[in-house]
Amino acid sequence: MANRSPLGEGSALISLPVPPTSFTREQTMPFRPPIDPRAGTHLADLADEQDRLVGFFLSGLGDPSVPFSWLDIAGRPDRERPLPLYAVARLVHCFSVESLLGRAGAREFAQRAVRHLLDDFADLEFGGFRAEIGPTGSDRKELYGHAFALLAGASARQAHLDGAEELFDTARDAIDSHFWVEPDGVAVESWDRAFTGSEPYRGQNGNMHLTEAYLAAYEATGDAVFLDRARRIADRLVRRAAPTYGWRVPEHYTTDWQVDGDYNIDNPNDPFRPAGTLPGHALEWSRLLLGLRALRPDVDWAVEAAVQLFDTAVGDAWDTTHGGFAYSVDFDGRIINAHRMHWTVAEGIGASLSLYRATGEDRYRDWYSTFWDHVGTRVIDRKGGSWWHELDSANRPSFVTWDGKPDLYHAWQATLYARVDGDGGLAESASRGALLGARSIEGLPRG
Repeated sequence: MANRSPLGEGSALISLPVPPTSFTREQTMPFRPPIDPRAGTHLADLADEQDRLVGFFLSGLGDPSVPFSWLDIAGRPDRERPLPLYAVARLVHCFSVESLLGRAGAREFAQRAVRHLLDDFADLEFGGFRAEIGPTGSDRKELYGHAFALLAGASARQAHLDGAEELFDTARDAIDSHFWVEPDGVAVESWDRAFTGSEPYRGQNGNMHLTEAYLAAYEATGDAVFLDRARRIADRLVRRAAPTYGWRVPEHYTTDWQVDGDYNIDNPNDPFRPAGTLPGHALEWSRLLLGLRALRPDVDWAVEAAVQLFDTAVGDAWDTTHGGFAYSVDFDGRIINAHRMHWTVAEGIGASLSLYRATGEDRYRDWYSTFWDHVGTRVIDRKGGSWWHELDSANRPSFVTWDGKPDLYHAWQATLYARVDGDGGLAESASRGALLGARSIEGLPRG
């Protein structure tokens, strides 16, 4: 009897060209060869890049007298812009892990960010957290931000920060009471401030990040409810939906969870809900599925699905001539928006490494090297700091979708994935000493 795929029909693996092994560089590459996740030299370079990224944010926001703010391209606080919940929650997550790794000042920074969430974003009247603060900030309650607040609470718990329990409980209670829909196995998108009216839209983006948060919440608490919900979201939005669209992940849905292929058709530049489907989210799901399987081995479809998602995203969106991932494609894989977002290649790094570890196939290690080469030669801003958040189709800095450099989370995580010993999340791994910090790397062989 032939072996049947756990994914069902239509799951034959697609084939891709072998990634390039030599490059024509217009700039000096900051990462020393070999770019190999097993090489001490590469791990040391990742630690250096981690330091540079963290330093960019500490330079702009490390002074306790400076309010948390959106950062412009030079790393200066931009107080004219509303400050999103997700931005501060991501900083709690990052600096909680940095605290566990022993970085000087990280615990104090993370502690400030926790208090900022509890004192300024939390809504004591109606519950949950406001989506933004500031003169023009939205007081809506959004799944996306609450997912990151839950992730922040989970990481803060691992770091034993003051207020971590309150942060975690506030996010969890709001999600349980207002966002999670038990019969559907997924969460709704957003509400007005008082939780009296929900938006007539459903999306996979917030649910994907809720999956990420639930995995971290399970690691922080041991509560199997979180793990089961992560499995249910992945099952509905990936296993059941993606094969129908050639292993492209539908982004937009109606209120009864029917795919809305025409949503935002005239807005390809939206930072959260652009037209089409996002290869970067397929890559992110690839990594998350493998993290889910590490905690739930009975999710036997995860590896094959992760392979399909990765291969389709790379086949559709990677520019084999100039490098870089297109932001969005349609359901036939045709490019809609050819600009490159920094977070997409960061997710490519995480996905390729996860697949290399899960399958042992060298092609994923080669893609890992390819993606870091692109980051080193195109995405890192050596003069201004951090990474360019957006490049155009010719890999020149662009500001159509993303203005400034407000995001540490994606690039910073990319520097850590290769330094995790085992399958745990970053905060969980750091809490048990299974995430190599810079001092641990110093004694490793450099080949």
